[in-house]
Formats: sequence, C-alpha cells, structure tokens
Amino acid sequence: PVLLGCGSAQPGACPALCECSEPAKTVKCVNRNLTAVPPDLPPYVRSLFITGNPLTDLPAGAFPAQRLPDLASLNLSGNHLRTVEAGSLALPALRQLDLSGNALVSLSPQAFGEGGSPLEELALRGALRDHGVLLSLAALLQAGALRNLSRLELADNGLLLLPAGMFTALPALRQLDLSNNSLVGLRNVSFQGLGQLQSLNLSDNSLGVLWNSTLAQFRSLPALRHIVLRRNTWVCDCAIEDLLAWLKESDQVEGKEALTCASPDKMLGKALLKINGSDLNCSVPTDLPSQLQTSYVFLGIVLALIGAIFLLVLYLNRKGIKKWMHNIRDACRDHMEGYHYRYEINADPRLTNLSSNSDV
Repeated sequence: PVLLGCGSAQPGACPALCECSEPAKTVKCVNRNLTAVPPDLPPYVRSLFITGNPLTDLPAGAFPAQRLPDLASLNLSGNHLRTVEAGSLALPALRQLDLSGNALVSLSPQAFGEGGSPLEELALRGALRDHGVLLSLAALLQAGALRNLSRLELADNGLLLLPAGMFTALPALRQLDLSNNSLVGLRNVSFQGLGQLQSLNLSDNSLGVLWNSTLAQFRSLPALRHIVLRRNTWVCDCAIEDLLAWLKESDQVEGKEALTCASPDKMLGKALLKINGSDLNCSVPTDLPSQLQTSYVFLGIVLALIGAIFLLVLYLNRKGIKKWMHNIRDACRDHMEGYHYRYEINADPRLTNLSSNSDV
C-alpha cells in the first residue's frame, strides 16, 4: 500500500501547479505557465479556473466527462487559446463557460459534443476577432447545440455585421451583450423566437439608424425591457424618423434621454428626443433605390399608355392611312416605270441614236 500510494496520484489530490479547495469544490490554476490542461484534476471540482496561462489548444477529451461529472463552471479566460477542437467541452454538468480574452482562430461546431450541451452562460468577450471563428460560432448556435443558453456575451470583438439568423435557435436566451463592437446595422439580424430576451446591450457601436423592421422585432418581444443604445453614431436625417417615433413611445430603452446626434454637423450633439420633424431635411429622398424603382415603374406605365394611344390613333385612321399608302405606292410605281424606260433606251444603241436624233 505504501508503494502504491507513492507511485500514483490520489483520487482527490490537487495538481502541483494549482490551488484546490475541496469544501468549496474549487480548483484554481492561475498564472502558472501551463501549456496543457492538468490531467489529474480532482473529480470533486465544480468550479475550475485556468486563466493567464500560455495554453493554446483544447484537444478532444481535455476535460474527461467521466472524471469530471460535476464540473459546472469553467473559466478559461486570458489564456492564449487558438483552437477548440470537437469534444473538448463535452461536459454533462457544464453551466458556465468563459473563453474571453483568447485569440481564437478555430472553434469546432462539435466542441460541446454531438448531443448538445446544458450550458447556460457563455462569455466570448474579445475572443472573436477572427471572422472564421464568428461563422463557426453562428453555425454552432444555429445547429441547436446550445438551446439552453440564457446569457451570451459577445462584447469587444470589433464586429461589423452579424451572420444572418445567428440567434434563431436560442429560445431560452435572456441576456445578449453586443456592446463595444463596430456594428453598423442590424438589418440582417433576426430576433424572432427570442421570446425570453430581457436585456440587449448595443452600446458603443457604430449604429447610425435602426430601421422599422428591427424596431418591429423589438416591439414583438414581450420580455424585452432593457435595451442599451448609448454612444452610437446616430445620423439625424430623414431616415431616423421611425427611430425617433419609437423612442418617444417606447419604455424599452435605458437612458434614452442621453442619446444624441453624431451627424450632420448642424445636428451634432442634439438630443434625439428633442428633434422635431421640421429639424430634419426630408426634401431629398433617403431611400434612393426604392425611389428609382418607383420611377422606373411609373415610366413603364407612361410608355405603355403612349403606345396604346398610338395604336388607337392608327386604328381610327386606318382608311386614310390605307389611301395614303396607295398614293405612295402609285407614285413610286410611276417613278420606277420612268427609270425603267430610260434604262431600256440606254441599253439599246438604236434607241440611243434615235433619241439623240430626236433631240437634235
């Protein structure tokens, strides 16, 4: 027994570079220069912190489900993670996961296993700088692998646009944080199906306007009562009328009194709630493509009407036109007969001489 105890790790032992608390069910491996997940984590762990390490890869089985059946909270923030492979996060009790502050370049859509995950909170702050990883995350979410997710944090990622339908398979989502990105619009973002959504943070982005289609989605979400829109680049022209009307009638937006215009220059700094219709320059159409489309339709109708009138005039004057055509035909025939007669004279030498003598 003594030899066995010295030659193998005890089941509840703490990894050499970590700090463990069995009463608190917690293990912390913080700033320990780890390049791989410790293989001898104690099975009692429920909260695991592996942060501030040069850890670059999460291979399949990095956290064995059989050895860690109770692991519910996993914090992997602030490492150097680049790759999250299939099956690396397939834990039966996992409820909270933090991958913030990692420069991810590869995220497997099967990272949580084949049967889905019980995960409820996912933090990816500053971890989606690579566009391919964003698309992989969208595919993972759309596949329904995280249907129990109630909180999703995507802040600080420099996002310009979000993949279409990214959130459609998250029926339990309650909090969505998209702050401190570079979002320029939400036209391709669908919030349909997010009936439990309570909080939406869109602060510190580059939104210039919210179109009526997006506002209609906000109105249709009964639980959504906290929308944060501060510090965006609102363009106060005619296109913002729908947004102004919604802000004045809605109680969903927090701190809406502080929202101000970023352009044009004459509106800079003016509070959105204090803008009147007369302040906006609506003389120039704001939706030029639709205006052009309407113009083309109108032009087609006018041309069709002109063509119909022309055909009607031709029909009503068919007799006169027929007589005119006959006159032209007779005149052309007489003219052609004169040419034919002269050609015959010029072709026959005898007639040519006779013609010359007659002229003399």
